[in-house]
Amino acid sequence: MITTAGIDIGTGAVKLVLFTTDGDKTEWIAKRTERIRQRDPYKLTRSSYEEILEEAGLSKDDLAYCATTGEGESITYSNGHFYSMTTHARGAIYLEPETRAVLDIGALHGRAIKTDERGKVLSYKMTSQCASGSGQFVENIARYLGVAQDEVGELSQQADDPEVVSSICAVLAETDVINMVSRGISSANILKGIHISMAGRLAKLLKSIKASEGVVLATGGLALDSGLVAALKEEMIKLKINLDARSSPDSIYAGAIGAALWGAFRYNKLAELGKLAKAS
Repeated sequence: MITTAGIDIGTGAVKLVLFTTDGDKTEWIAKRTERIRQRDPYKLTRSSYEEILEEAGLSKDDLAYCATTGEGESITYSNGHFYSMTTHARGAIYLEPETRAVLDIGALHGRAIKTDERGKVLSYKMTSQCASGSGQFVENIARYLGVAQDEVGELSQQADDPEVVSSICAVLAETDVINMVSRGISSANILKGIHISMAGRLAKLLKSIKASEGVVLATGGLALDSGLVAALKEEMIKLKINLDARSSPDSIYAGAIGAALWGAFRYNKLAELGKLAKAS
């Protein structure tokens, strides 16, 4: 049995997990997430890494492999780095074995990934660089409306006449929202309109990668936004996308999970070749 760590450094948060692997059996033994806010992400990652090991009663020497993903490529105390598409696909399969497509909705972009039953990436498509389809955009709008982030999804689903934001530019979209507020549009209808706009773009990404069966799992920071997931289901019906859209309570950890599991796979392969290096 071996223990591996997965570290996913995103734009908005750092996620860490610890797993044990024994043959085909895996066990998730610890998890930790920290919002970056205005802190140094690498210093935050280092301290969080040390703390999660201490809480699990482990030392760095107990780890067979420490794997990074996201923006973690420059971390010096890891054994290897995996691309985030690969880790999100593998992590999604762990969270929901029926997953055949992933929607990674992060702080700055959205991404659709088509995968097979092993977590192998078959195709993918990303949104444009503009942030109006991202978690950061939703957070900014919620702050302007005076709505707590964890209330956004529920409030969105109370809308009775959503006002759709048509602009794909984050700056122009925020201007649209300001105008909506001045016209007396409710926060619920504004948020639902934003969710519909975002979900429409995400659904088109799914269509472009020709995902056509099984579950599409939402991952990333917006995966727990119930309003966005509800809007996504509606937009998928409109586009005749026959997928079951789901989210897991642990969707935010998908990248870190995938990193830890691929780390275990890499360790075993290196063991076969007699080329091993401990995490430092």
